[in-house]
Amino acid sequence: MKIAPSILSADYANLQRDVELVEKGGADLLHIDVMDGHFVPNLSFGPGVVSALRPITKLPLECHLMIDAPEQYIKAFAQAGADRILVHVESTPHIYRALQMIKDAGLEAGVVINPGTPLELITNVLPIVDQVLVMTVNPGFGGQVFLKGMLKKVSRLDQLRQTNYNQDFKIEVDGGINDQTIAACAKAGADVFVAGSYVYDSDNPVARMNHLRDLAADATH
Repeated sequence: MKIAPSILSADYANLQRDVELVEKGGADLLHIDVMDGHFVPNLSFGPGVVSALRPITKLPLECHLMIDAPEQYIKAFAQAGADRILVHVESTPHIYRALQMIKDAGLEAGVVINPGTPLELITNVLPIVDQVLVMTVNPGFGGQVFLKGMLKKVSRLDQLRQTNYNQDFKIEVDGGINDQTIAACAKAGADVFVAGSYVYDSDNPVARMNHLRDLAADATH
């Protein structure tokens, strides 16, 4: 079970402090939401932020590209220091090519699927991905309410992983992950949990992370 704090909810004026805080507190990786104002109705980080973070943390940097034509930016994020790049199946007609580009750059590759998108659109790329991210809110903004209907998608994906593909890809969930939702996600088969608001909108982010990890672990025993 891995906890991935999302810096979308961090204090931008004290980003290094907030990154170091969760790293020392046992975070497994950092989730970096990249938004272009086109694929999703918001703007956020670019490769420059990844370059700035790379020297100050040993945590793996996971770049979630919520952008149109992600192929145009894979090289830039790879050079900036990303360890894993995630691309939306809805963002490009060439999802297989995009994932291959990430792998060719020596990084882990993940495919992302929106709430309204059926799993059938990603089954052909499951054999080549390291991770599948199931959006449990509509992408674009932090602090949204968890969509319970996505638990069925996570569960079905876990079944595909075990029966049809026999792959080792991880299942990640992103959106509305907190102490009320993480156990159900873990039971459904999720391995990696993105948590932004729940962690950073707190006086004690480390305690929040540890609580989430305990709840996820308890749910699978």
